[in-house]
Amino acid sequence: MADAKLEMSADNSTALQNPNAHTQPNNPLSRKLNKILETRLDNDKEMLEALKALSVFFTDNSLRTRRNLRGDIERRSLSINEDFARIFKDVKEALESVNEDVQAMSACSEEMTNRLKAAKEQTQDLIVKTNKLQGENHRLELRAQVAQAFLAKFQLSNEEMATLRRARDAPITEDFFKALSRVKHIHEDVKVLLRTNQQTAGLEIMEQMAVLQETSYEQLYRWAQNDCRGLTQESCDICPVLTQAMEALQDRPVLYKYTLDEFGTARRCALVRGFIDALTRGGLGGTPRPIEMHSHDPIRYVGDMLAWLHQATASEKEHLEALLKQVTLPGVEENLQEVVGHITEGVCRPLKVRIEQVIVAEPGAVLLYKLSNLLKFYHHTISSIIGTSVASLLITIEEMHILSKKMFFNSLSLHASRLMDKVELPPVDLGPTASLTQTLSLLREVLASHDSSVVPLDARQADFAQVLSCILDPLLQLCTVSASNLGTADMATYMVNSLYVMKTTLALFEFTDKRLEMLEFQIEAHLDTLINEQASYVLTRAGLSYIYSCVQQHSAEQGPLSLLPSMEISSVKAAMLQFDRYLSSPDTLVMPQLNFLLSAAIKEQIFRQSTELVCRAYREVYAALSSPANSYKDPENLLPRSPQQVQTLLS
Repeated sequence: MADAKLEMSADNSTALQNPNAHTQPNNPLSRKLNKILETRLDNDKEMLEALKALSVFFTDNSLRTRRNLRGDIERRSLSINEDFARIFKDVKEALESVNEDVQAMSACSEEMTNRLKAAKEQTQDLIVKTNKLQGENHRLELRAQVAQAFLAKFQLSNEEMATLRRARDAPITEDFFKALSRVKHIHEDVKVLLRTNQQTAGLEIMEQMAVLQETSYEQLYRWAQNDCRGLTQESCDICPVLTQAMEALQDRPVLYKYTLDEFGTARRCALVRGFIDALTRGGLGGTPRPIEMHSHDPIRYVGDMLAWLHQATASEKEHLEALLKQVTLPGVEENLQEVVGHITEGVCRPLKVRIEQVIVAEPGAVLLYKLSNLLKFYHHTISSIIGTSVASLLITIEEMHILSKKMFFNSLSLHASRLMDKVELPPVDLGPTASLTQTLSLLREVLASHDSSVVPLDARQADFAQVLSCILDPLLQLCTVSASNLGTADMATYMVNSLYVMKTTLALFEFTDKRLEMLEFQIEAHLDTLINEQASYVLTRAGLSYIYSCVQQHSAEQGPLSLLPSMEISSVKAAMLQFDRYLSSPDTLVMPQLNFLLSAAIKEQIFRQSTELVCRAYREVYAALSSPANSYKDPENLLPRSPQQVQTLLS
């Protein structure tokens, strides 16, 4: 197609060179030319490809090259076809070589097929026998696999048997527990066989595993027992293997209990030895010093012993928790409490003897009370560790607490009885006696130690009322007996001073509200006496006592007041002058006893309320003398000051 189009291009070039061709409209050349001119090259892809191929070798556009264009195209086409033929000749030769090889292979395959057919005919019987043997072999392999799986599930390996049948002195390892766990699983799994036709095998395996299991548990118990016996050092290191042994022994409660008892016995010996060493030898290198070195200081001595036991009890509980951390039996906490109680039981005797020596030595009420609080605190603290109150150590501490508390109250009772045996007279200044001051000092020390105690709040509050009763009640009785021979004002002043000192002592401490209220009531009662005495003292020295007495005792049937003896105008006028002198300096008329009062506030209260009584008495006298019924002439001159003026002057 490209050659034809190139030929057409050459003819067109010739026609264009002949000008006479345009004058012949019916000329075929003219028609071709017109057709070519009307052709749209951009839509003729074949023409474009032909022109593109022509442009490769048609580079010189001359008359000669255009005339030789057809020949050039044909020569180029011939050259291309020759190259194509030469190349395909090589391909043909290669394909013929392949064909020969394929023919040879085909002949070889045919020969082999014939030989195989002949061999198959000859070995047919052998193949049948071989297939039969292969099937039998497959069945035997399946039976062997089943037997192997049965043995693997219901029998121990040689290594596991050797591990369980270890020598008596050989150590227990992790492999022993794995083998023991395997025995347990086999013993449980073999029950499946009892529900099948293999009951005989199941019973034999179960009996074999049961014997092996019991033997293994016995060996494990012996090893654990021996290992626990070696835990007699103060520092106890629980190895993981022993923890696993306790976990395994929980399936045998009797062996488990015996092992725990062995552990408790060993640790009990270690604890007793450690406690005695702490008392007599102290720590390594002498630090800390032996506790017995502080036996002269009861609080520190007993406190160091209890602190050591508290720390040791906590350590022993930690050891037990490490030993039993993998045990899942119900009641493990009860076992732990029981063993800790057994371990600490050994130190009860030496502890009790030493604390009793301290208490019986009667170090004093304050020290006895501090010892009681100290014992109560450690009883509460150690009971939170042990978790039960029936442990021997807690019972011993509670007994010592009760003993110290009993000795403390006995000491207070003895002190009170001594006070009552020899009642001390009030001093000249009507202040508290030496015995009262000494007893209040004792009470202050007891209450101070009570406030600083670390005993729980409810326990402290329960003891407080009893302590106050043992001290305050005898003191109040002592003060009453001591003041029984005094005058009214002296007795009231002495009682107020004594009660005031008691009140100020108790006010510094907690749980004293009820006692403070009671003391306040008693002080108020004696204050009323002092107020009345002060008012009477003022009225007597101010000249109104007789007049006020007459006014109070007068009745209408007796007639006017002015007719009574010593109630005439001159006597009343003289009394009013004396009262007026009192009004000019009221502070001068004070009872001597008021100067002995220890509290300025109480003294001020007495002075203020007694002044009110004086004003009230003057008001009654003023009203009576001003009354026309009493026949006093010119009462304004007789009574120059009104009650309001007197109130103002005295306030």
